[in-house]
Amino acid sequence: MTVTDHSAADARPATRPPRAGRSNGQWKVDGTTPLNGNEEWKQQDGGLNVRERIEQVYSREGFASIPPQDLSGRFRWWGLYTQRKPGIDGGRTAQLDDTELSDEYFMLRVRLDGGALTLEQLRTVAELSRDFARGTADISDRQNIQYHWIRVEDVPEIWRRLEAVGLQTTEACGDTPRVILGSPLAGIAKDEILDPTPVIDEILQRYVGDPELANLPRKFKSAITGHPSLDVVHEINDISLVGVRHPELGAGYDLWVGGGLSTSPRLAERLGVFVAPDEAAEVWLGVISIFRDYGYRRLRNKARLKFLLAEWGPKRFREVLETEYLGRALPDGPPPAPPTGPGDHVGVHEQKDGRFYVGAAPTVGRISADVLLGLTDLLEAAGSQRVRLTPHQKLVVLDVAADRVEALAAGLETLGLTTDPSPFRRNTMACTGIEFCKLAIVETKATAATAIRELEQRLADVAPQLDTPITLNVNGCPNSCARIQVADIGLKGQLVTIDGEQTPGFQVHLGGGLASVDRDEAGLGRTVRGLKVTADDLPDYVERVVRTFLSQRESGESFSTWTRRADEGALQ
Repeated sequence: MTVTDHSAADARPATRPPRAGRSNGQWKVDGTTPLNGNEEWKQQDGGLNVRERIEQVYSREGFASIPPQDLSGRFRWWGLYTQRKPGIDGGRTAQLDDTELSDEYFMLRVRLDGGALTLEQLRTVAELSRDFARGTADISDRQNIQYHWIRVEDVPEIWRRLEAVGLQTTEACGDTPRVILGSPLAGIAKDEILDPTPVIDEILQRYVGDPELANLPRKFKSAITGHPSLDVVHEINDISLVGVRHPELGAGYDLWVGGGLSTSPRLAERLGVFVAPDEAAEVWLGVISIFRDYGYRRLRNKARLKFLLAEWGPKRFREVLETEYLGRALPDGPPPAPPTGPGDHVGVHEQKDGRFYVGAAPTVGRISADVLLGLTDLLEAAGSQRVRLTPHQKLVVLDVAADRVEALAAGLETLGLTTDPSPFRRNTMACTGIEFCKLAIVETKATAATAIRELEQRLADVAPQLDTPITLNVNGCPNSCARIQVADIGLKGQLVTIDGEQTPGFQVHLGGGLASVDRDEAGLGRTVRGLKVTADDLPDYVERVVRTFLSQRESGESFSTWTRRADEGALQ
């Protein structure tokens, strides 16, 4: 019953003679002959094809019936990863293989392009958490909802319920076009340059689930915004379309390519072109096709678009895009203006139609079925039919009448979703961590939540002085799902040796930032030689460095600017 799809590979000649030197596995340069096991199984049977087996075989025969290549590979094309087996400490993460680390339960990612949920969809998401995920639900920094404790037996019913309300898990993971980040204020903000919703919808409808784009070298991350707060972390995506106003051509997009973090961080670069709204989906297709055809496939740790951009540079990338994929030149365009304010949209703000949007902060993105069900009730009471998730692990309720804002905000507070968070709660993010993630070395969510509570008490006396945000991003391993290199204080999980004993802790990155969190200039953080902190000592360290910053800062100086000039002793 296996259906093999070679359409994308067959479109390029497998017999192309290799170039001089070692092949990088670039289809348009080296041919499509696979150079490693991962590329072999993707060509033998594409990831999209596993859905039929999940529905017809594995969900009926159980976890033990799933062969390894589907379990650890193709399942990802449908948003499914096995979660970490309980009781395996961080010291064993690198010692065990995937089968030893994996439990017989799954993380399931629901892709929410643009972070958008209707009231009906929100209710379905809440009920699925309650019925199948032991009440778990996290808002990720990719605007997705992530469940845990999912059984393969329940996946077909979960899909049925999601798809009945227009949601899906298609290509939520895997070597595919992942969820498209979009402005949470699309279509409703007073100061919006343009609404990216039509572009997001066109890409979603035409290309997500297309076999031609379902075998990429690795994942492909997209972001599109028309809001002047630059609210989609555009500097760290493979492609970003950022709203600008051209002096002659009007509103459109500035094109950025090649961003990504993980163990080899690189910020995206502008190609210097102006993209008209009706050309945006075509340009997106051109960029992802370049990645498919020219991306490196020999080594997976070099298989992101950022490595190709590093070799080519933006000038050559633009030339290839225009000549080989679009067949025309794009006009030069302006860069986006500096951000007008924070991109997390927390608080109460007026929409262009006179109603209000209300942004609320959970603690490091962790919510639950009860919270989601309570949120559903609050939306109904407030007369809202829409909520959106943000790339900062927040949520925004749209279309609230003025006379219902106060009641909504009070109701959100009772759910643990505050519209007026402390600086520490507002600006702290955390990845999944060792609780469920097989790559993690340390715990993150509870560690970050504890740090927030401690810092709210310890630094209450200086909180009014924190007039610029200090972001604290907590990651359980080196892969930077929580964007540690672009945080003011980024924490990379590792084991720290204290008095000869290993204990969970973090390597500290300082002074990173993005334009989309109210930075004048984006940049990667610095590491200070030997600067590590244990998980237990994290609140002590953050309190110490924040107080030092406030005592040494110059007028109006941000934390990231201070860290670049401070001596290492002040950063310890």
